[in-house]
Amino acid sequence: MPTPVRSIADTVVSVTGASAGIGAASARLLAERGARVAVQARRRERLDELVDELGDDTVLPVPGDVQDPAAATELVAAAVERFGRLDSVVVNAGIGSYGGILDVDEDTLRTMMRTNIEGTVWAVRAAVAQFRAAGDGGDVVIVSSVAGLRGGADEAVYAATKFAQVGLAGALDREVRAEGIRVTTICPAGVETEFAIGAGRTAGDPALADYLRPEDVAHTIATVLEQPRRVRTTQWQLWSMGQGS
Repeated sequence: MPTPVRSIADTVVSVTGASAGIGAASARLLAERGARVAVQARRRERLDELVDELGDDTVLPVPGDVQDPAAATELVAAAVERFGRLDSVVVNAGIGSYGGILDVDEDTLRTMMRTNIEGTVWAVRAAVAQFRAAGDGGDVVIVSSVAGLRGGADEAVYAATKFAQVGLAGALDREVRAEGIRVTTICPAGVETEFAIGAGRTAGDPALADYLRPEDVAHTIATVLEQPRRVRTTQWQLWSMGQGS
């Protein structure tokens, strides 16, 4: 008989990078499916828009910069204080920059490293600490990229940060699996986000026609969380039908 999906209604999920793109789409979809969502991003006004849209009984805004370790701790603490527990974390915050290796300046390098690598580590540490304290397991979902599986030209530093996320997830799976904590990496190809649009393109640009939509990735994240607890999915690759693999 087919394996039934697990309802995520009434579960509590934290989402970083929730001001736009994949993070905002994920918060919306998870809320639609009955989850309560603690959202974090630097832009408080964007988080407030999600609250206005989805309701303050469902969405908790926790402004913060993932480069700051305290932001991760504050997100988890706020979710537990407001909703009573934390079941899953979606580590989505990230930035990128296209350019050859000689084009990457020190500030860009350090910002990408601190956001994509350190920010991921802080978010994961805070969530795992809470999962261990509660003793009920949990889900860690890291939104990486296909660039973390094979880098492309003019994205060497960005790819390095995404490879780091994939490596972290693989090792973490082995570390926490016995505690009932599942670790999944989502590796989408190009997604129509502010990052993609900002790379010399505009919304509606034909160059974006074959890109994935943020909602495509959000549906994958929801699918991961809806798997029965005895099932773990370690890595997903997402491509649109028009994207080469």
